[in-house]
Amino acid sequence: MKKIIFMAILGFASLQLNAQGIYDISKIPVELLENARIVVRNEELTYEVKGPGSAIQQYKTAVTILNKSGEGSSNLVEYYDNFSNISNLKASLYDAKGQKIKEYRAADFKDRSAVSNGSMYEDSRVKYLEFLHTTFPYTIEYSYEIDYKGILSYPSWFAAAGFGMAVEKSSYTFKIPKELSFKYLHSKDLKTDSILVKDKMEYKWSCSSIPALDSEPLSTGLKTVNPWVTVAPNQFEYDHSKANIENWKNLGSWMYELSKNSQVLSEPAKAKVQNIVKTAGSAEEKVSLLYKYLQENTRYVGVQLGIGGFQPISAEKVSSVNYGDCKGLSNYMKSLLEEAGIKSNLVVIGNGMPSLNRKYASMNQANHMILCVPMAKDTTWLECTSNYSPAGFIGNNNSGRTVLLVTADGGKLVETPILKPEHNYMHSITKVNLNEEGSAEIQIDTKYANAQYEDQLGMMLSEPINQRKRIMNSFSIPNIEITSLNYTQPDKTLPVINSSIQLKSSQLMTKGADKLFLTLNLLNRVENTLAVIENRRTPFAVKYGYMDEDEVIYTIPKGFKVEFIPKDVTVDSEFGKYTATSVVKDNTLIYTRKIVISNKTYPAEKYNDYVAFRKKLYQADKQKSILAKI
Repeated sequence: MKKIIFMAILGFASLQLNAQGIYDISKIPVELLENARIVVRNEELTYEVKGPGSAIQQYKTAVTILNKSGEGSSNLVEYYDNFSNISNLKASLYDAKGQKIKEYRAADFKDRSAVSNGSMYEDSRVKYLEFLHTTFPYTIEYSYEIDYKGILSYPSWFAAAGFGMAVEKSSYTFKIPKELSFKYLHSKDLKTDSILVKDKMEYKWSCSSIPALDSEPLSTGLKTVNPWVTVAPNQFEYDHSKANIENWKNLGSWMYELSKNSQVLSEPAKAKVQNIVKTAGSAEEKVSLLYKYLQENTRYVGVQLGIGGFQPISAEKVSSVNYGDCKGLSNYMKSLLEEAGIKSNLVVIGNGMPSLNRKYASMNQANHMILCVPMAKDTTWLECTSNYSPAGFIGNNNSGRTVLLVTADGGKLVETPILKPEHNYMHSITKVNLNEEGSAEIQIDTKYANAQYEDQLGMMLSEPINQRKRIMNSFSIPNIEITSLNYTQPDKTLPVINSSIQLKSSQLMTKGADKLFLTLNLLNRVENTLAVIENRRTPFAVKYGYMDEDEVIYTIPKGFKVEFIPKDVTVDSEFGKYTATSVVKDNTLIYTRKIVISNKTYPAEKYNDYVAFRKKLYQADKQKSILAKI
């Protein structure tokens, strides 16, 4: 009898275990649920190199979506092109208890073109599956294989690449014939296991129990705290092209060979160049004139077909159709300069990406091409996809980067110009005519340079109605009416935008008895949006360093005098420097403010010091003056 009861208990326990399911949310360790929106239950990436131009990738993962904020991670999206083929697509949906709700097969996946914005031609396609499930939590499991017949790079592995993502376990297995060389980098303290299996080397990296991090403001990324691996070939074959990229010199040589025969102009195009530069008095003037011609006569259109994603279309083709991608336009500009007797070099760069790693050459560190024009006294850098930027201004996302100069002697690593805080300036002079009722007429004249010019460029190019909407939404001035509004770039050779705005405010100041209370910093206030974070993990940095200078001149209304002005304020720290002063001169109150913010990257432990610094600025920017009746 006891045996029967025992067997029945075992059977019941087995049924419960089966009913519970492998992906039951109750099986997730409690510590992995904190701050998490998704939990990667299991991830297995295997990449097997067959030869310099062929490989097979196998991937399988299961992800639990805990709440609606994690819903964006539920859809399966996989890209392929003419050199890769996806097969064995499978997916399953599980409920909170880990019970399978639905299975999906290859026929359930949608397939469409993956042409990106601004592109005309691309061979990329995407297979995707949307999991339309609204009861949280739930788990998705999917797997697939990709067969590569052309290789430029190997896949990287980043187990917990986003905030709010926890990982139970994840692994990356990399297999390569022992006669092929390759290189890899990995995060600190990540163990590398390797073994020879028959004629192939197998490398494996893995991690488990990675807790989720709550979003951290101004973060420079999770690579300093979570495990990652990047792997790159030393030799590859792609679209009938072979390359050795053991170092940047070799990679540059390959890029040079791809472009060297594409810089031929037609005779009419050559004559056009000569006509443009015939009155130029210097090489610098020739560059400026030809760059202006490029901007006025071409537009950006992406062309990403096979090796065409790296090989520029011919200058003659760009000249005839008046469009090209970053490679085509840069190569065309190079050809125009060549005809004018000016040498230049194509430049491979990661736009908005970190600098190229000097000791690690790979294809996946760059996404853009610009042009470098060495001159007798200086070097001019040209962003050839922009129809508005002046010659020499390549934008904040291209500045201060280690980049690859493509030369006949191979690739050379060089640095693009650094935009220091004082380069990214904003100068503003505001005149405010106050009246005794608290209303005001306001004239604001502002100058924006370099990175701040770049931020305002979209505003200058916007329709007037959109400009007005943005002003109404961004200014903290109460009860305003816009009288006039104008954005201009007076000198097309400089990255500077001027704005002139006239406003009226029916109640600029608050009244109390016979006094008027005036917040001195009218426009450019630091908002107190950052909070202290205990045990922050990631480094932080602002988008760019900058210098703002504001002067606000208040004309005191008749019958009033300045009864109180705040003391001068100076806040000086490693993050920047802030000064604010107020003086009374004749019938005016002049408020002057200057702030310089550093563009350094700071360790996580300094973040709360930065919050304290910002709080001081916030408090200083709220200071008021008091006007009293005479």
